[in-house]
Amino acid sequence: MRRIKHLRIRGENIPNKGNSKYKGPVSSVLVNKYGSRPVVMVGGLLCCLGMVTASFSTSVVELYITMGFICGLGLAFNLQPALTILGKYFYKKRPMASGLAMAGSPVFLSTLAPFNQYLFNTYGWKGSFLILGGLLLNSCVAGSLMRPAGPKLTTKKSKNKVGVRATDPGMKKKHKKKSIWAKIDKYLDFSLFKHRGFLIYLSGNVIMFLGFFAPIIFLAPYAKDKGIDEYSAAFLLSVMAFVDMFARPTVGFIANSKLIRPRIQYFFSFAVLFNGLCHLLCPLAEDYPSLVVYAVFFGLGFGSVSSILFESLMDLVGAQRFSSAVGLVTVVECCPVLLGPPLAGKLVDETGQYKYMYVACGAIVVLASVWLLIGNAINYRLLAKEKKLKETTKKIHTPESRESEPLKTSKSHDVIVKSIKSQKSKGSGVNPSERETNI
Repeated sequence: MRRIKHLRIRGENIPNKGNSKYKGPVSSVLVNKYGSRPVVMVGGLLCCLGMVTASFSTSVVELYITMGFICGLGLAFNLQPALTILGKYFYKKRPMASGLAMAGSPVFLSTLAPFNQYLFNTYGWKGSFLILGGLLLNSCVAGSLMRPAGPKLTTKKSKNKVGVRATDPGMKKKHKKKSIWAKIDKYLDFSLFKHRGFLIYLSGNVIMFLGFFAPIIFLAPYAKDKGIDEYSAAFLLSVMAFVDMFARPTVGFIANSKLIRPRIQYFFSFAVLFNGLCHLLCPLAEDYPSLVVYAVFFGLGFGSVSSILFESLMDLVGAQRFSSAVGLVTVVECCPVLLGPPLAGKLVDETGQYKYMYVACGAIVVLASVWLLIGNAINYRLLAKEKKLKETTKKIHTPESRESEPLKTSKSHDVIVKSIKSQKSKGSGVNPSERETNI
């Protein structure tokens, strides 16, 4: 209990960005099977349950179970269906819709950092968890508003009762032959690992997430290390979130333009590059006004990446395979998300300064942007070659000389048919039969 009371880990001002990524495959399977609405409502209940039970925790292990597992699972159930349902409702303006939808996170985050500090100082950590758990119940209301897209499929019973029943012995044998792997592949499309664009996106994100979240986590401690008070340090996160709130819909609007949409992968690579350059320049900020400037540019870069992070994936794999793609991506990305902040903290402990950590994170994110830029350039070039090859093969297989064939080959045949018809009509005086006219 004493350890919990002294757990004022600089995280009271820090948004929880990472724990919702670890349960992606589970939410993917449930979304594919049951739809978005029930999964989001269950996620809201799990978030509330995790927060409320965390308020009664007496050890760090119990916090891992309640906050890390239960609440993290609930957050994953909220994120995945909300992203998937966008692809079902929007196509032409999908990047702009994604930007507006993702803007909800920084809207709340802009007030959450000082609000968390106020709750902690007024009600303690237990009361803070209880209040936040009640706020997270609003996810159930949001989930109830997610109307399923398209009409429900209904099976009509035939009057003649002709057809194959699922209870027939032949069908039972076929169902028994299905392996467990086939059942898993039904909900998680593992053929995506053969998709060239998906592999480029996945490898680039693995590199990027090693240095993506640590600058947010250590922003307030970095400001405190510079001699800035707690509330002013927490206000830096509010500034970043406020800029992020406007950056996401704006970047989504730009990504939806005719010039950017066909090459949105390049746009995503440059957004990652801008984010990395901001971290490389962060050590130049020595006082509070310069840290505010860094927070502004950081919010712009973070909002740009977050706005098109999932839109670029949907552009590669399509809306139908998007749910499975997100699930598979989160399986692989959980490792760099988990390793990034502890490694950054280890670097701060070894060097005793935060600037080296920001330089390392910036270098990693810049490396990821270069990898994505080169990979996407190669992918676009190969796609153009494949499209040309497909068009040429289509032209070869389409018969172009069908219209000229009757003029060259059927003149004698037409003369014979006409003579037969005239003889028949003269001999019998009756109209030619259907068979004769079809000769």
